[in-house]
Amino acid sequence: MQTLFIEKEIKYTGAQLKPHWIYRNFNILGDCIVSFTGEVDVKISQMVDIEDVINDDSIYSKKMLNFIIECFSTPLKEMVVIQRLFISIIKETLEKRGKKVLRKGDDLYFDNRKLSVSIATKSITSSLIHTALNIIKEGALIEAADLSELGIYDIKGFSIDVMDSFASEIESMKNAVCKVRGVVE
Repeated sequence: MQTLFIEKEIKYTGAQLKPHWIYRNFNILGDCIVSFTGEVDVKISQMVDIEDVINDDSIYSKKMLNFIIECFSTPLKEMVVIQRLFISIIKETLEKRGKKVLRKGDDLYFDNRKLSVSIATKSITSSLIHTALNIIKEGALIEAADLSELGIYDIKGFSIDVMDSFASEIESMKNAVCKVRGVVE
């Protein structure tokens, strides 16, 4: 799995959660994960989570660390499992830095305040995940926590550690599938 930290800030609106957005913009073909920082402003019209649409819950943050994962030939149910794995990897990466966070499904919390947003979805050609962590909590529409409260100031270094751990885990899972002999009755 290829990884890339994008140096320029990008405003995430939900429009980036499309098949081949990474390939078209950063020339990375195939299964990959990219990260970038920027404002997040997802209006109801771009919302993928139908529950959020029903509840009229848009998403806003002045600045978040965004991750987009794209996998081809991955069904949605499997992508939701990968999403939960990814959230667990973020949690482990924070805990390696001595920070205790709580995972509830695909969300992370610090001091009972939401640190993350995450969604998995399916396109016509791939499955996609968007996960973001607050860098600046001011202006968030909910009770939020941010990475600075956790002592995370090297956003790029943290992001690369998360992506490298994730890519390594995916590669290890592929190897685990390839190394076993099938059994018959």
